[in-house]
Amino acid sequence: MGYLAVWKVLEEMIVDFRKRGIAVPEEIIGDLKNAKTIMQVLKADPSRGEIMQKIDGYLGNVQSYLVSEGQKQFGIAYVEEWLKRADNAGRKTLDDEEETRFIPGLPREQKWIRVTPSTELPIDKLKTLADEAGLAHTVQNDGCLLVYGEDKNIKDFVKRMSTKYASKKGKSAAKST
Repeated sequence: MGYLAVWKVLEEMIVDFRKRGIAVPEEIIGDLKNAKTIMQVLKADPSRGEIMQKIDGYLGNVQSYLVSEGQKQFGIAYVEEWLKRADNAGRKTLDDEEETRFIPGLPREQKWIRVTPSTELPIDKLKTLADEAGLAHTVQNDGCLLVYGEDKNIKDFVKRMSTKYASKKGKSAAKST
């Protein structure tokens, strides 16, 4: 499935809602962001099948909300147009999804990822993981960590990060039960 392409269509739909004066709840925006983050994990470690279910869940939740609210606010024709776009986007293959952006100051051959620190993975732990993976990093003005280097090292960093995050989530879940 073309997760990134579907994600972009849903993002465009949210932008359209906002242009028309319709507020989108923060949890829907959060689900869209979470889907994008998990897509990066999937890209680094495609063998983890449970990740695809999480992406499907997040994107499905966003799409359900947008379709329901879109139909209430703008009618069935509006929703059908967006559903057609999302369906076409979902048919794209992984090769069609390559996303490239230019970051000033980084060599062209360098791959990169921006990571938002959290309570589970604070900035100092993210820096340590980046160093362990042989990557350079910079804290940006918005507090995100820009990590960059060779593609295989980026993938290694994402695997380490997801492993650390999963182990912390497992510990917190075990404590609460």
